[in-house]
Order: sequence, then C-alpha cells, then structure tokens
Amino acid sequence: MAKNKRLAAARAKVEAGKAYGVDEAVALVKSNATAKFDETVEIALNLGIDPRHADQMVRGFVSLPNGTGKTLRVAVFARGPKAEEAQAAGADIVGAEDLMEKVQAGEINFDRCIATPDMMALVGRLGKILGPRGLMPNPKLGTVTMNVKGAVEAAKSGQVEYRAEKSGIVHAGVGKASFSEDKLAENVRAFIDAVQKARPSGAKGAYMKKGALSSTMGPGVQLDLSVFAG
Repeated sequence: MAKNKRLAAARAKVEAGKAYGVDEAVALVKSNATAKFDETVEIALNLGIDPRHADQMVRGFVSLPNGTGKTLRVAVFARGPKAEEAQAAGADIVGAEDLMEKVQAGEINFDRCIATPDMMALVGRLGKILGPRGLMPNPKLGTVTMNVKGAVEAAKSGQVEYRAEKSGIVHAGVGKASFSEDKLAENVRAFIDAVQKARPSGAKGAYMKKGALSSTMGPGVQLDLSVFAG
C-alpha cells in the first residue's frame, strides 16, 4: 500500500503528455527517486529504425562525462604481456583457455568482455554463449583490440554500451539518483548526442521518435528531443 501511494504521488508530479527539457526532466526524476536505495537513472529512446536490417542497426559505446555510478566487471582474453597489461589496467578476470572453460561452465562473472585479435579463434567458440548476452568482443566496438589498457580503462571509467532492441528501442543507465542534477543532465545529453551521431544510413524519416527518463522505481518522464533533431 505504501509503495502504491509513493508511486501515485510521483506520477502526480508528471504532467501527462508533456515533453520535458533535459534539465526539468532530470529534476523531476530525482525528486521522484524516493526508494531506500540509490536508484539508477535510466534513459530509453524509441528510434525510427528496423534493427532486423543490417543498415539500420544502432550499437556503440559512449563514455559518460560523469560515469554511471556503477563499476563494470571486465574480463579480458589475452596472453603474455597483454594479459599483464590487462591486469595492471584493472581487469577483473584475465585468461585464455582457462577463462574459456569457465565461460563454457556457466561462470560468466563479468559485464564487459575484451579480447586481443589473436585470441578471437578461441573466443569465437563462445559465440553462442556470449553473443545472446551482448558480451561477444567486437572490433567495431573497440573490444577486440591490442590497446587492452585503453579498453579496460574506458570500461571502468563509465563507458556505456547501447544497442537497439528488435522494437528499435535503445536504453541504458546514465547515472544514479544521488548524482547532482548538473551531472545527470550532462550524462543524458552525452548519451543522446552519441545515439544521434550513430544514426545508420538506412534510417528514413524521423530518427528519434520518443524518449523518456526514469529512475528504477519511479515513473517515466517524457523527453523533448526536438533540440537534438538533426
């Protein structure tokens, strides 16, 4: 009952059908984040694409200026000096055949997977396991690289991956409710800008159709995306 009252009170603050500017939306989401834990602030963008077509897929990484408030667990497939480089950069798990065996056994204790190019013959065997989880290393995303140090540090510093779902929606966490309004707004703008720049060649008509911001337990606040149109 208390939860329902809290949610009803939060919804009452949001004007139905109104699209809010980023600053106003952030302020509303923060004021509605009244749970007993530090809620994640999430963004969802409905794009005018059909991801089933290769030339309309939207996927990439964006480094949020103020981080996400969450530390990613990073696994690296590498050997020798590159394995040492990964460990020194702060990777949580580093290995080769031993790491492959753990993944095959269902031990997937990481949120981001990086590999050096020479390890892809090995990692390729894990495609059916890592692929559906969005964890398969990909050279286009910078997760198949010889610059292991840079990739690990980027992941640890607040880099967020975005990937369009079948319905054309992209969503991600862009910070915590405990962040200041300025820091959250800066992260939101950085994320929207990154998705805007990732507009695929096959997208026709309106690209960013709708957007919403919310906290883990709070109602969605519609975003005014007109200032990002381009």
